Amino acid sequence: MSSRTSSVSDLATVVFDMDGVLVDSIDVMRQAFEIAYAEVVGGTTPLFDEYRKHLGRYFPDIMRIMGLPGEMQAPYMRESARLADQVLVYPGIPAMLDQLREMGVATAVATGKSGERARSLLDRLGLLDRFDIVVGSDEVARPKPAPDIVERALDVLGATAVSAAMVGDAITDMRSAQAAGVLAVAAVWGEGDEAELLGVNPDVVLRFPAEVPMLVRSHATRGIA
Repeated sequence: MSSRTSSVSDLATVVFDMDGVLVDSIDVMRQAFEIAYAEVVGGTTPLFDEYRKHLGRYFPDIMRIMGLPGEMQAPYMRESARLADQVLVYPGIPAMLDQLREMGVATAVATGKSGERARSLLDRLGLLDRFDIVVGSDEVARPKPAPDIVERALDVLGATAVSAAMVGDAITDMRSAQAAGVLAVAAVWGEGDEAELLGVNPDVVLRFPAEVPMLVRSHATRGIA
């Protein structure tokens, strides 16, 4: 676990991104994207690597940024649902979430997925009841990298930014956290590119899920140094 100096003295709330942090869904995303592209645009595509650069954003926003037709959303969602049983929970995630709950820490999910899709997937994987709230990008005015989705979670939980952290694996997660004024925690145990994430100056870099409770304890006892 590495970090830079932070003024936060206590962490009572942890907000998580979902894909690449809680669940390993990259292969499902790739399959769904390629099928949707073939159906709507035609042919094969090497564009998934570009799509990955925008993970954390809402799907329609990614299509707009990439100049792809919004009609790709329907087949993408269909295939994502069909392949949902291939999504895996990262090792150590359930134990980490249970530990946070035992410590009295409020937990939330702030995801680029729609709220309904996120809650359905988390329920299927046995994780939904480990979170106090799940917020999807369709449930806020401005999705990541705007702060709205983090702020929505904090508002519902009655939490303050100074006592909260956002754990994510994408640049959009870090920018959303920074804009919301919460601790920006880069998770690199999944798909997160550490070099890219360091380029946007996260407050903390974590390499294992078990380090999240350690981070909370360090703030409760002496702060981050």
